Amino acid sequence: MKAILDFFTGPLNTFAWTYALLPCVMLGGLYFTIRCRGLQIAKFGYAMKNTIGKLFKKQESKEGSVTPFQAVTTALAATVGTGNIIGTSIAVSMGGYGAIFWLWIAAVFGMIIKYCEVTLSVKYREKNEKGDWVGGPMYYITNGMGKKWKWLAVCFAAFAILASFGIGNLSQANSIAGSVNSAIAAFVPSIAENEFTVSLIVGIILAAICLFSLVGGIKRIGKVTELMVPFMSLFYIVSALIVIFLNIGNIGEAFKNIFVGAFNPQAVCGAGCGILLKEALVWGLKRSAFSNEAGLGSAGIAHAAANTDSPVKQGLYGVFEVFMDTLVICTLTGLTIVMSGVDIPFGTKVGSELITSAFATIYGNQIASVFIAIALFFFAFSTILGWSLYGTRCVEYLFGSKVTKVYQIFFCCMIVVGSTTSLSVAWDLADTFNGLMAIPNFIALFALSGVVAKVTKEHFSNPANNLKK
Repeated sequence: MKAILDFFTGPLNTFAWTYALLPCVMLGGLYFTIRCRGLQIAKFGYAMKNTIGKLFKKQESKEGSVTPFQAVTTALAATVGTGNIIGTSIAVSMGGYGAIFWLWIAAVFGMIIKYCEVTLSVKYREKNEKGDWVGGPMYYITNGMGKKWKWLAVCFAAFAILASFGIGNLSQANSIAGSVNSAIAAFVPSIAENEFTVSLIVGIILAAICLFSLVGGIKRIGKVTELMVPFMSLFYIVSALIVIFLNIGNIGEAFKNIFVGAFNPQAVCGAGCGILLKEALVWGLKRSAFSNEAGLGSAGIAHAAANTDSPVKQGLYGVFEVFMDTLVICTLTGLTIVMSGVDIPFGTKVGSELITSAFATIYGNQIASVFIAIALFFFAFSTILGWSLYGTRCVEYLFGSKVTKVYQIFFCCMIVVGSTTSLSVAWDLADTFNGLMAIPNFIALFALSGVVAKVTKEHFSNPANNLKK
């Protein structure tokens, strides 16, 4: 068993990320940027106007669909998770200050990659036997590339189901239980003796809420995320900004360390820290991809359910999604750590303790512990909820809708397991399956890039789309 785990977290992980996902994110992102004429930069204002600018306007959904806003909050629910807090902390500790710079670069490419994924997901979606819109990589592979490529769609669906138990379940539940125990211990140190009991209670509560949401289908999930995601994002953003503004005198030094560290990590982290340029680049790109999931194809599964008649308009929500997830929330986490002046244990895979220490410099240890526990609860649980939908759709694609209930019950049971079990390899396993998902997805993205370029050109050539505003 150990040999199998070592293979998945070692050689297979290295192959999936170093030789598959990361090169595809950089080269694919550049290629799609050229094919779509730099849409994520040239049309950024238009994208924000037609996404965040419409969030407060009333939106309606038809039978079998959710509103465009509910679709993006469901996708954001899956992406805005522990990767934004713990993942960014790991990027800084393992890759140095410069990892934040490479995180930004990956996000710029991630915007156009996710735009392509969402656009294709809406264009090639179909109705299932319940009358719901379903889509995602498995559908744009089958319907866009042809039936002879269905084996590739099957590979994606299988990897996504496995990933749903890694990135979307075990690691998230474990993070929530750990943060809750830490928060309680800050006030009642003796609670450490009952850590398992607390974790079990947390796991059962999470599983019950998740099952309740899943039973209601995509519409109930959409309603839950519509309320949860804006609240949790604003809660974290405001709290992080307070730490940053109260340390505003350190901002110049922080950005200097980020930019110098991006190309010469040892110059700012210290010659003895062992961080090389490769580590800064790899960890920045890896945590960016883990956080916003651009290249995995997962978000397209949620966006396919949107009540929209325009693949491009929904695709713009993909641009907004990466911007919000990585360029806003991950950046705030990174700056909070760097500007707070807290000691960073370079070369060590940290948990929530690093960001907790950064917040503690302003709020104190007890309040910071409670705050991080609350933030991780909402962030991680939203990821669980989003990935439960992704896994359900992939099971439905492979085996039909009758099997989805079995998957959902098993998924909820694994939440309890994740809450009560020490999972030191959970993040590595999640990374591996994420990387494997990206391989069939990128094959499809490259094969269908001409379709994306065509529908994009048609959309922005239409005067009715009010392009000048």
